[in-house]
Amino acid sequence: MNLLKLVFGRGCQHRFSWPRINSKGDHYQICLLCGTAYEYDRRMMRRTDRLLPLALPHSQRPTAMGAR
Repeated sequence: MNLLKLVFGRGCQHRFSWPRINSKGDHYQICLLCGTAYEYDRRMMRRTDRLLPLALPHSQRPTAMGAR
């Protein structure tokens, strides 16, 4: 993510993955750019609240694009 965007308050422009399901059966989406996760309401087909970073198992946490 561009540091200047963060400094001037623009932040991430979020590009989301397809909705996923965690082990509890809850739906969520992850931003492919910054890794922020949001709850996903399957009935209304939209994101709702932001999830805490520790809410996802380590194996399902996103990695930075291009990171090795």
